[in-house]
Amino acid sequence: MDALDLLVNRRSASRLAEPAPAGEALDNILRAGMRAPDHGTLQPWRFIVIENEGRERFSALLEKAARDDQMEQKAIDKAQQAPFRAPMIITVVAHCEDHPKVPRWEQVVSAGCAVMAMQMAAAAQGFNGIWRSGAWTEHDAVRDAFHCREQDAIVGFLYLGTPQLKSSTTVLPPDTAPFVSYF
Repeated sequence: MDALDLLVNRRSASRLAEPAPAGEALDNILRAGMRAPDHGTLQPWRFIVIENEGRERFSALLEKAARDDQMEQKAIDKAQQAPFRAPMIITVVAHCEDHPKVPRWEQVVSAGCAVMAMQMAAAAQGFNGIWRSGAWTEHDAVRDAFHCREQDAIVGFLYLGTPQLKSSTTVLPPDTAPFVSYF
């Protein structure tokens, strides 16, 4: 797939099924994440792959967190089902360090760029995904499960699999005028 086509027609897929990326395809996705812009060569990211039984463990974690927070049953059920939206999830943690020239926010943005690169690498190989964030990224129990230190941030959960809905890869080009100015 042409890189420019991929970037200008990017679209998330929320309905994902088996198969998930594996082998060389998964390696390509992880390597793409490692190529994110990285001021200071800090590699401020950690990728935790959740698949197979890991989805069951993640489901139990989210269900327990929802119950501990005394959420309504509907929210507990939604939390429990979340890991089954796709056959694979990659949790991306911004693994931040104190650095005199690279502030924490820049390390978090770098980890965010890694998510984008991984999603594009998945799409380039016939897979797709959706980047989800939300309250679970900041929940203490979830952060603990992913070994986050105080200075770390979960930048998102990248759900990956094979798109269930076959749709056109072409989207209407956005009007850039309201977003662009020249200095």
